[in-house]
Amino acid sequence: MEDQEILVKFQDPATRNVAFNQLVRKYQSKVYWHVRKMVVSHDDADDLTQDVFVKVWNHLDNFRQDASLYTWIYRIATNECLSWLQSKRRRFFLPLNDVGAELTAKLEADESLAGDEVELKLQKAILRLPDKQRLVFNLRYYDDMPYEQMAEVTGTSVGALKASYHHAVKKIEQYINAGPD
Repeated sequence: MEDQEILVKFQDPATRNVAFNQLVRKYQSKVYWHVRKMVVSHDDADDLTQDVFVKVWNHLDNFRQDASLYTWIYRIATNECLSWLQSKRRRFFLPLNDVGAELTAKLEADESLAGDEVELKLQKAILRLPDKQRLVFNLRYYDDMPYEQMAEVTGTSVGALKASYHHAVKKIEQYINAGPD
């Protein structure tokens, strides 16, 4: 079902729940993996994905359609991830490196990466990036999102996103070429 159709159905109280269920089915997997790449843990990603869709439900009436529904939902998911990471640092008084170390430990315990040394090394390199740079890298590399769409999601200029992605790639290359951890 097209986004416009979902939005029209959502406006009608009789079809609101059906429309929202269709929206969740359409975007849940994409949102989950977007969030999971930022927070690593399945449980945290699952909770944040639910939080994202609660916010979507609460604010869909106010969606102005000046961006696509997809980018609007991604922006909510992105903000939830960045807020979650920030609150984790504040709550535990952790510097950036300690949060990265905690996420790396969760990554190493992830059974889906067991035996895949190359992917594990790449994921460790990505986790060493600052949050916003990691976000830009994930959107471009994994989601193959065009810079213009990334600009809508992040509220950042295309030029700044290209520079951020370039710096992220260089840092990842340096980490990978440095040899064993």
